[in-house]
Amino acid sequence: MWRAVRIGLTAPGEPIRLARLMLRMFPAEPEKMGLLALMLLQHSRQGARFDETGAPILLEDQDRSLWNRTMIAEALAMIDKAMLHHQPGPYQIQAAIAALHARAGKPEETDWEGMDQLYEALERRAPSPVVTLNRAVAIWKLKGAQAALDMITPLSEALDGYFYFHGVRGTFLRQLERGEEACDAFRAAIALAGTAAEAAHIRRQLDQLGNG
Repeated sequence: MWRAVRIGLTAPGEPIRLARLMLRMFPAEPEKMGLLALMLLQHSRQGARFDETGAPILLEDQDRSLWNRTMIAEALAMIDKAMLHHQPGPYQIQAAIAALHARAGKPEETDWEGMDQLYEALERRAPSPVVTLNRAVAIWKLKGAQAALDMITPLSEALDGYFYFHGVRGTFLRQLERGEEACDAFRAAIALAGTAAEAAHIRRQLDQLGNG
């Protein structure tokens, strides 16, 4: 599954340490709880994100036994504590979205309805094309590729230079058996890839269509 927003945590040390420090300074601030929970949840998957060649592994294909359950447990407790303040903000919502993935033992157990509702709430509080792109993945799971494609089509101009937009769009088009358009989208994604591993991942999808 595509996930368009990533938190750039390559090591847990400094960013998480600073988030903990901020929370100690403002212990009753729910958004700081949400930020720490989000960082913990994102980093908890670090050991499962790449294969032995360095190629990225999509979230739904990751070995969930490699996820750091200690980090996940701390993050879930932090989210529960933040929610008691009844002051939802963008970090808390993003952490709640990540928590739905963390709570699912298998990809098919993911609460996509809850995911859609949370992304809708995030769109209201912190609207952006990238948030809508992420929500479209939930719509894809709930309503199919055409509904998801319809959602992201208006984002074409705003996200034309965004690697993940073209990758997600190609995935939807591929599922709709619109092979030529999917190939064009994947080629655009390759051109915008930030790393060789990202480009190789899209290249494999393009090759599978037989039109590389």
